[in-house]
Amino acid sequence: MIKASGLTKAFRTHSTEVLAVDCAHVEVKPGEFVLILGRSGSGKSTFLGMLAGLIRPTTGSVRIEGIEISNLSEDNIAELRAKKIGFVFQFSGLIPTLTALENVMLPTLFYKNGPGSRISAVELLRKVGMSEREDAYPRTLSSGEMKRVAIARALINKPALLIADEPTGDLDVDTEYEIMELFSLLNKEGMTIIMVTHNPDLVKYATRTYGMHKGKIQQNIGTVSFRKDQRE
Repeated sequence: MIKASGLTKAFRTHSTEVLAVDCAHVEVKPGEFVLILGRSGSGKSTFLGMLAGLIRPTTGSVRIEGIEISNLSEDNIAELRAKKIGFVFQFSGLIPTLTALENVMLPTLFYKNGPGSRISAVELLRKVGMSEREDAYPRTLSSGEMKRVAIARALINKPALLIADEPTGDLDVDTEYEIMELFSLLNKEGMTIIMVTHNPDLVKYATRTYGMHKGKIQQNIGTVSFRKDQRE
């Protein structure tokens, strides 16, 4: 599915060079739920951005389904993202002047002849428990409801990979649990997920976990298979 080799990202501030990510290696197979665990400032969001083609690495390689994305033009990378990757971020990023349904349909504008449609959007809102709020505007939704709409939006083009950057960081404990249960369901249905978080309590949802500290990846710190019927 996705393989990163020797990824490094350096930022220069005045006369100092800072390594946000330092020679990181990760391989994610189809159907895995991979969690990258690290504190704020550890480099995990930068690493995730490179995996998704949002940030160009200083050195290293990223292959998505065998395609070396560093060799692609910006237009071709954008097309690959539109077709193969769904994104969920800490803040939902919904357009305030669009309804929940319209927000879910928004990515279809950037993927001509893609699989997304109004019917698909309605079905996705049902899947994430928002079927009764499809005409609601973001200002009338709770944080958890907005996150559910954002997840539906990430899935509208039927991506092979879902990338989530601190998707529960702004949620209360109960809502965090609901969103993680939703991710777990999507993974059980075959969705490949890569997620970064600072919360070690979420490790139980992943099939594999990496740690990240000061830009370095700690390989496979835990292999935990978690499903709803295994909870205590």
